[in-house]
Amino acid sequence: MSGIPDEVRRLAEERAERRAARDFAAADALRDRIAELGFRVVDSPQGSTLEPLTPPEAGPTPRLRSKDVASVLGEPATVDVSIHWVCEGWPEDVERALRGFRRHSGAGRSVQYVVADVSGKLGEGAFGDDVEVLPLEVGTGWAAARNAGLRRSRGRVVLAADPSVEPAGDVLAPLEEVLADPTVGVCGPFGLVTSDLREFEPSPGPDVDAIEGYLMAFRREVLDVAGFFDEKFRWYRTADIEYSFRVKDAGLRAVVVDVPVERHEHRMWHRTPPAERAAWSKRNYYRFLDRFRGRFDLLVSGGGDAGGRREEPSA
Repeated sequence: MSGIPDEVRRLAEERAERRAARDFAAADALRDRIAELGFRVVDSPQGSTLEPLTPPEAGPTPRLRSKDVASVLGEPATVDVSIHWVCEGWPEDVERALRGFRRHSGAGRSVQYVVADVSGKLGEGAFGDDVEVLPLEVGTGWAAARNAGLRRSRGRVVLAADPSVEPAGDVLAPLEEVLADPTVGVCGPFGLVTSDLREFEPSPGPDVDAIEGYLMAFRREVLDVAGFFDEKFRWYRTADIEYSFRVKDAGLRAVVVDVPVERHEHRMWHRTPPAERAAWSKRNYYRFLDRFRGRFDLLVSGGGDAGGRREEPSA
């Protein structure tokens, strides 16, 4: 392919050598460097190819403020499922998740894909004609970016997904089946419970206190009763717990659903310096407490200590 810089070609060759040597950590680091230079590596049984992340002829893509993204929520739903991701800098992870959903979406089901990009690298058509890319201002917070995508949801069921989660089978049918129960407000494969609002532990459910944001599913109308994510959450941690509690505060349940998915490295967590992620996580936890301190009535266990605090967030 013409127009690929020599440096990108060199990195791609080095990555191929690292993959052949089964040094996958080094290969992933080289893939990230290639993405920073504006190209995506596409692997196939026939080998690897390079594609530009943004068509060169498209020119600079205007960036949007989250609040300027037009909402379609006032219109009737026109598809079965809307799936939304926030891209914070690793488009290849979004591409991997997209491949999984495209492969396993099921015949006869209509699906809308939306990507809110805060990396500044993606433009319209970056993932194909079936994906709506929202080119948001670089530095847009996680919750604001998530809400921008949610405002574009045309599906009767909405999935807020993380790029680290890859479908390994039909994820949508089990989620749709559970959400057919009007008492269920949010569901997903990864649930959490707490007895004291300090420590949150994984739980197989079915009923739990929160659904983790790696994959959260809810009916579109739940946005009318629980609202959007709190945009003070610029970092993702605990935003999922806070939102789950708002859903439960509206009288609905949080339910674990067993679906076939594979979890990969969560890039934002692992690529953020430990001191920063600890400080941001603690700040988000206290933001959650500001709203739900003492709300043990919302817990599956119904127990706890009204003065409970969680010094070291674990979810």
